Amino acid sequence: MSSQGWQHACAAVDAAHLSDLQRWAENDWPLVVRRSDVGHEVETIAVGLALPPAVHGGKKIRIPLSVHPTDIARHEAPLLFANAASALPVVWLPAFTALSHELITAQLEFRLYGSLALQAMTGLPYLTATSDIDVLFYPSTHAQLQQGLHLLTKYAQSLPLDGEIVFPSGHAVAWKEWAEAVKSPDKVKVMVKSMRTVNLLDVSTLLSGLEELS
Repeated sequence: MSSQGWQHACAAVDAAHLSDLQRWAENDWPLVVRRSDVGHEVETIAVGLALPPAVHGGKKIRIPLSVHPTDIARHEAPLLFANAASALPVVWLPAFTALSHELITAQLEFRLYGSLALQAMTGLPYLTATSDIDVLFYPSTHAQLQQGLHLLTKYAQSLPLDGEIVFPSGHAVAWKEWAEAVKSPDKVKVMVKSMRTVNLLDVSTLLSGLEELS
């Protein structure tokens, strides 16, 4: 975020978290785009700062902010798997590495968010004994969806994989919910999230947005 953007954010944040926000600005650490609040001003972007659990006695503290587009110095997609290596616990490393290699071979787009991504980007201790690996999977074809879901199911046996499938429409569905729903796709609705809404959609509606099998 630009220096002016940080100034605006510091002016709006609760005094209890001012030092946290100043630390983020000094280290040029990222904020995370979040879903807009009800009544959110259209011309601003909803973002947030999630603090490491250890900062406030193990509590999960999330600081909601709103920024103007002109305050954003740069923006990036969620973290690549390859950029998370420095934050991986040793116990996850073999399976995580194997999954990463399979994704490269299959040319599937998986990204990371949540505790693992934040620890990799900041070096701060976000991961705990109960942390998941939060994944975003972006399929564009039916074949990619099937292959990616197979890999998620396979590696969930050795890694605490969580996260969402993000369809070309921008709708996101928890991959575990999707894995259950596709067993009877003509009868089931799933909870879908976008940057502004949360609602229910038919499985078939989401599938229709994918490219056909070749």
